[in-house]
Amino acid sequence: MFRVDMASIESGVMEADSDRLLRLALARPSEAIAAADAVLTGAPGAEAASIARQVRAIVLRDRGQIAAAIPELRDALALARRTGRVARVAEVQASLGVTLGLAGRTSAALDLLDEAATASSGLLTGRVLMRRGGMLREVGRYREALADLHRAIASMRRGGDLVWEARARSHRAQVYLALGQARRADRDITEAGRRLAAAGQEYEAAIATQNRAHIAFHVDDLPRALGLLDEAAARFAALSVPAPDLSATRSTMLLAAGLAHEALAVAEDAVQRHATAPALRRAELLFAAARAATEVGEVTLAVARATVARDLFRAQRRPWWQARTSFLLLQARYRGDERGPSLARRTARIAARLDALGAEEAPAAHLLAAELAGPAVRDRHLARAAEFRKQGPISGRPVGWLAHALRAEATGDGRRTLAACRQGLAATAEHLYTLGATELRAHAAARGAHLATIAQQHALRRGDARTLLIWSEQWRAVALAAPPARPPDDPHLAADLAALRHVMRELQLARAAGAGTAALQAERHRLEGSVRTRTRRTAGGPRRGAAGLTSVADLLDELDGHRMIELVAVDDVLYAVTLTGRRVRLHEVGPLAAAVREVELARSMLRRLAYERPYAAGLDGLAEAGERLERALLGPAAADTDEGPLVLIPPGRLHAVPWALIPSLRRTPVRVVPSAVVWLRARRAHPPRSRRTVVVIGPGLDSAASEAREIGRLVPGTVVLGDGLATADRTLAALNGAWTAHVAAHGTFRRENPLFSALHLDDGPLTVYDLARLRRAPFRLILSSCDSALAAHVGGDELLGMVGALVSLGTVSLLASVVPVNDAATSRLMLRIHRELGDGTSFASALLAARGGETDDPVAVATAMSFVALGC
Repeated sequence: MFRVDMASIESGVMEADSDRLLRLALARPSEAIAAADAVLTGAPGAEAASIARQVRAIVLRDRGQIAAAIPELRDALALARRTGRVARVAEVQASLGVTLGLAGRTSAALDLLDEAATASSGLLTGRVLMRRGGMLREVGRYREALADLHRAIASMRRGGDLVWEARARSHRAQVYLALGQARRADRDITEAGRRLAAAGQEYEAAIATQNRAHIAFHVDDLPRALGLLDEAAARFAALSVPAPDLSATRSTMLLAAGLAHEALAVAEDAVQRHATAPALRRAELLFAAARAATEVGEVTLAVARATVARDLFRAQRRPWWQARTSFLLLQARYRGDERGPSLARRTARIAARLDALGAEEAPAAHLLAAELAGPAVRDRHLARAAEFRKQGPISGRPVGWLAHALRAEATGDGRRTLAACRQGLAATAEHLYTLGATELRAHAAARGAHLATIAQQHALRRGDARTLLIWSEQWRAVALAAPPARPPDDPHLAADLAALRHVMRELQLARAAGAGTAALQAERHRLEGSVRTRTRRTAGGPRRGAAGLTSVADLLDELDGHRMIELVAVDDVLYAVTLTGRRVRLHEVGPLAAAVREVELARSMLRRLAYERPYAAGLDGLAEAGERLERALLGPAAADTDEGPLVLIPPGRLHAVPWALIPSLRRTPVRVVPSAVVWLRARRAHPPRSRRTVVVIGPGLDSAASEAREIGRLVPGTVVLGDGLATADRTLAALNGAWTAHVAAHGTFRRENPLFSALHLDDGPLTVYDLARLRRAPFRLILSSCDSALAAHVGGDELLGMVGALVSLGTVSLLASVVPVNDAATSRLMLRIHRELGDGTSFASALLAARGGETDDPVAVATAMSFVALGC
């Protein structure tokens, strides 16, 4: 969340040395506590000892040692009273008030701050008002906080104290943002950060950077927010100062990006590491952990964390946070299958409370209240949630449009339902286009899934094939259809990727030698984290509406003799929309689960044959598997596959199908694409002027060397990288802008982190992150490695993996495998494919012709069936 650490208002009011020492507590805490200890080891007077105790308390508090800081301040207050100086007493009272607030004792804190404000005068009054304004903000009393801070800033300006004015601006920026005034907040915090950095206040400058990150996040600039957050983290680390709320903020941002598991890991790690953090910050950490746990379905953990957080917020008298946490508890219980009138009543009450407090969760609370409510009050909650469709951050507006669509659907108004879905998806796409990283785009697309489903259900009720096609395309593989946003040329990113390759090679050697790998694994983890962090900072392209299919007629015009089948999964049932000539038909195929099961069985058979394991059923078993696949995946739509080349568009869960096993598809060129929009873009792409062909041979493929020589003979001028020359840099340079490229290398698909899936080259793995650095992806690419077509299904209907990354970068045709393949059989198959390829021959046609040469050898047949042609 937005931060003004309460310690950042703790510079003193004393002159010369006292002011210097108190400033040091915020700029360089370790030096400050050493200096304070040096003062106390002598025989200081009451005033010097009071200041030293106060400085120790500030540093201890910043380190999360609140319990130790409070007695230091009580000693400082007793010493201050001995001086007889009202200003010194008021100063320490204010410090103690802030510290008690951080301990969760907000009532006592405000009493002390009120007392200090009454006793102070001149410049001190402004400083105490700033402290009180910060504390009032912490408990959600924004208007009172703003009044105090306006007065404080005016006082600092009159006194010429630029540093203190900067601190007051930091507090006011926080209040402005809470009141929805982001521009004013940004002006205040930018000016505050500039002044604090110029004054050498390094700790406070780090806080200002963190707050700039929060403002960027609030206005939907997530890449910039993540970059600023990383900068703030580096600043805090350099000062050796704990920053628990930095982790809470990072978790919140990752959750907004759809990375719920990562958000939970960040929050839970921080909960464990910051067990002694100030009570205010610890409550916020627990809230972040509870919210992430709810999203990933860890209901027990979510309830446990939210319960503790709610009780802390209640004790701290922070109604805004308490209400948000109470709603989180209700959400978690709902996802844990709790229902009933009690949950409905509590949700309705908390929705009204969140409304009154202006909390961001209000529309979601009304949506849940509507889900739980009876017909009499359901529409009232939906109407209130729908009001948010045109207000607040862009990332939150789809919830409002969803409520609007549900209202229209309840009245049977199909036109208004579809209009609301269209507007909601446009709002979601607008947010998505602010993200440059493919990973973030894919996960963010999940926000539109419910809206797309409502429209699909509407089309199915009407039996309208064209409408179903339009709405299935509206939110399918949208992250790939979006304009590519390549990361900027970043030498640090390139260095991290090179270091990662080196570490992966060392890991491979260590494992082969039976040596320990713990240190190498830790370095690998660190480097992968750095690569992800740097890539996520990539800014998106221009904002525009959803990039879905706008006209079925235009698509039919483009088919040009092709037939098309789009498979659509709605409510766990698989449907097929077929396009033949000018005819569009809808077929119900069957349960999605049955299709998934048959695909996995078929892939298992192919895997066994690839490794030449005995398989009793042999080729007959493959034939039977193909027949079952046809029934489960195409059903009655198989009748529309009898002539002409076919374009197949499966949903994400069915992306790795060995389509050649299906009897009705064995004699036709089949192209598989993630969406019709992607296919249209590929058809309209301009090939490179140069017809350069590249062959890359990775290590450990004995049969590939002769394969490369033969390809070079077939295609004169072919660039061949092998025999130790297939390094990452040489490979990327050769692939850049190539007409046709063939990479024969062992591959690894990492399901838990698909963008680190890799092709193994002579100097280590070439990851998807490496490929994203290409200026122009190869126009056509053959990946003859194991599992090269695999991807992780994320978001709504998005795919993350090597093929998806290349498609988004502009590769129009790919050949890849959906299972591990036999090296020798693959080498023979690839040679036949290259013999078939000509200037006008597609991968689909070449693959079909090459398969025709395999009839008896089970391994060769299985290998030929394991490859699919992707794209155009």
